[in-house]
Amino acid sequence: MLAMNDAEESAKAKGGHARAEALTAEERAEIAKRGAAARWDANIPRATHYGELKLGEITIPCAVLQDGTRLITQRGMFVALGRHKNPTKGQDPIDNKPGFLAASNISPFISNELERSWTPVRFRLPKGSGGTRGNIAIGYDAKILPHVCNVFLDAKEQGKLLPNQEHIAQSCKALQRGFSIVGIIALIDEATGYQEVRDRDALRQILEAYLRHELAAWVKRFPDEFYKEIYRLRGWPWAGMGKNRYSVVAHYTKDLIYERLAPGVLEEMEQRNPKDERGNRRAAHHQWLSEDLGIPKLQEHFAAVLALQRAHDNWDEFYAAMQKALPKRNDVPLLQYGGTS
Repeated sequence: MLAMNDAEESAKAKGGHARAEALTAEERAEIAKRGAAARWDANIPRATHYGELKLGEITIPCAVLQDGTRLITQRGMFVALGRHKNPTKGQDPIDNKPGFLAASNISPFISNELERSWTPVRFRLPKGSGGTRGNIAIGYDAKILPHVCNVFLDAKEQGKLLPNQEHIAQSCKALQRGFSIVGIIALIDEATGYQEVRDRDALRQILEAYLRHELAAWVKRFPDEFYKEIYRLRGWPWAGMGKNRYSVVAHYTKDLIYERLAPGVLEEMEQRNPKDERGNRRAAHHQWLSEDLGIPKLQEHFAAVLALQRAHDNWDEFYAAMQKALPKRNDVPLLQYGGTS
């Protein structure tokens, strides 16, 4: 039986060679080209989510790949930078730069990090996303867009922008304002539906309402009674506000106030107000709260916390009541920020 199989295989091989010899050079080249294209297409990653990121009047097409990589499409990069056209090439043929960074006058402002990250990604769009050319698109890692903005804004600051690039700097400035709210990754998650655990655009709207864009002057916001009640409930001697408080009280403040104020607010505060090398912050978190909503909500929250503090005689009962009446609001993380209040 084995000898028969060998004979059959030999006959098939001879037949294949005969057919190959009968092909013209052009036909053999075309078959090889199709085979290479098929192998290449098989390696193209597929997007699981696709959508449009809206920042003010700008609409940026974006996607999330199977491995979680967030992309902005090639066209989206040009549109985001105020260059409203549909490019046919993603790379400059001379120095391998993306078209939106090809101008020689901005080269000195391109960081090594950006240069390592600007490789275009060919990917397959999800069904129903309106793609063309076999649903194959080109995109860039979304994290490069803030760096691209820095290139143009740094060039403008140094007086190196050309007149026809001024509108790009203005677009970059507007984009950076948008990034400061929740970050490019979270925005794309919302736009594509990738993070289904929260409502579309809801977190962005909360942060825009609660937080200001610039640091406010310090004003006393935390009532002394809040700290006095903590000491009473813990059974600690109260020496007054003039004495340094136990270090754990800072963690209680984070837990009882900022983590329960509104979803994502604490994470955004810690990103805007990071600790320095000595572990200190340059301002109090509450200085980032907006006057029209953030501060009133803080005062409203304090009123509720103080009422619960006064109503209980020990810490465990009070904390159980807090967990029930005023649960933590940042159970779903927006971005991975470190630090404590």
